[in-house]
Amino acid sequence: MTSSVKGALFDKDGTLFDFASTWEAWALAFLNRMGRDEVHAAELAGLIGFDYSEQKFLNDSIVIAGTSGEVAKALTRGLEGWSAEAIEDVLNMEAANAPQAEAVPLKPLLNRLKAAGLKLGVATNDAEMPALAHLKSADVTGYFDFIAGFDSGYGGKPAPAQMQGFCKAVGLAPNEVIMVGDSLHDLHAGKAAGMRCVGVLTGLAGEAELSPFAEVVLPDIGHIPAWLGLK
Repeated sequence: MTSSVKGALFDKDGTLFDFASTWEAWALAFLNRMGRDEVHAAELAGLIGFDYSEQKFLNDSIVIAGTSGEVAKALTRGLEGWSAEAIEDVLNMEAANAPQAEAVPLKPLLNRLKAAGLKLGVATNDAEMPALAHLKSADVTGYFDFIAGFDSGYGGKPAPAQMQGFCKAVGLAPNEVIMVGDSLHDLHAGKAAGMRCVGVLTGLAGEAELSPFAEVVLPDIGHIPAWLGLK
């Protein structure tokens, strides 16, 4: 390996799993479940940055990089009688059952990175419970040395605590680790921790948005081995 990289910390949604393919159908189903009718569902959609008629997330949607707690808080304005905690419980339950679309075939990629001796981790603004369910559904949990949701004791991104937790858990310096993500929250968190940052385009942010904060922007995580110079 021609790189000094010894660890890779991945965001989950939009990075390990394609964001639009996974979450747009989920969002529509969730909104239809919670809305009294289509008009109300569309109003709820507006609160979280989802275009109900087009069935697509807006680029500034809180769902893209926010925690489930932040999404729940936004929805309280349209769900009278619901507490943020109750909404978050529903969000996490529904999210755990959302079918995940792998950004690339994950097992071959993770096998290659582990064979090169890299320590691997996941740092997500999703809650830990659905995050573990998603990794289990793809049968890749065992590849990761560290998995943290926003409620795992480190808080969420863009704060750097999850990144620091990974470094401590695997015994690496931040400059030996790449933080791989599809959003500015991911890249800001990695940079704040002193990591090298890699952007990917399997979320909703474009290259122009990510490139000022990333060492490189790749089409997807499948391009990481070549970028690292792995044989």
